Amino acid sequence: MDVRLSVEQQALRLSAARLVGQLGPHAVGELDDGERAAALDAAVTGSGWRELRTAGEGGGPLASGVEVGIIAEELGRGLADVSFFGPILASELRRMAGASDGDGPETVLLTVDLLSVARADGGRVLSGVAVDVQGCTRALLLAPGPDGDRLAQVELTAPAVGVDLTRPSVPVDGVAAPTLLDTVRPITGDDRMRWTALGLAAACSDLVGAMGGAVQLATAYAAERRQYGAAIGSFQAVQHLLADAFVLSEGARSATLHAAWAVDELGPRDALAAASVAKAYCARSARTVCETAIQVHGGIGNTWECLAHVFLRRTLLSSELLGDAGVSLSRVLEHRGIGGSDGLP
Repeated sequence: MDVRLSVEQQALRLSAARLVGQLGPHAVGELDDGERAAALDAAVTGSGWRELRTAGEGGGPLASGVEVGIIAEELGRGLADVSFFGPILASELRRMAGASDGDGPETVLLTVDLLSVARADGGRVLSGVAVDVQGCTRALLLAPGPDGDRLAQVELTAPAVGVDLTRPSVPVDGVAAPTLLDTVRPITGDDRMRWTALGLAAACSDLVGAMGGAVQLATAYAAERRQYGAAIGSFQAVQHLLADAFVLSEGARSATLHAAWAVDELGPRDALAAASVAKAYCARSARTVCETAIQVHGGIGNTWECLAHVFLRRTLLSSELLGDAGVSLSRVLEHRGIGGSDGLP
């Protein structure tokens, strides 16, 4: 694979970075600014980024997993409090099932352990969590059918909660009745694997962006914070912390680029394996990087006013989406025929 971005992809990254730079939160207090958040949501809606995986000519997606990763990374870097992960996965499900486009932003309903798309059973929704629900009133899930899984949706009525201050979630307690959608084909096992690969790649891209943002935040603070008459960034111990964090984030970027490319270029099983490798690396690295950013900030890093904890909160959620490091490593081992005979689930 060629990891160099095309001219169009570079322009996409630049536009996303500029948008988040202008309308994203630059302080914890700005997370309560409804006018700013609404402007950011309107801009993302107008950009069409949530529709990158809708069907184009021939039924394939309009954009590849690489473009999805570019947007996810920049949104994570800027702590953008706008939905993207959920809507992009909902769009992918609709494309795979041949369903018409939804009316407005919608997200996906995951199982309570956030490992896979939730399912309905006997006309009722099994308990799950609708993730990344900012601006979304519906969530997609799967219902068993005679030839495979069918696509269904459920209305979201419970209040949003979650550790991530930028991407709230809504729990579904199992009493809601899903509505089956008109689809052309069922969702197969291969579809679920490729869908999971896309979700893992998007989550990894968000982690890479959040790590980059946390390192930038800590580096800027180290350059201006003075102790003993010198900037703390001149101290070797602080330099080592930031250098290690940067190396971890760059390693995660390399693994994530391969995972995003593999979504459309490799078979479903290999694509899921590549995404699982990336998730195992990113999930472990992200917490270390964000905790390093808090440590570099010293005492202020543990306060509500410092953005460092918002980066940590965001990475904690993305690290769990569709499988943490342990689950991802298990998928890789099964793909290689170690510890399981049936391969990837």
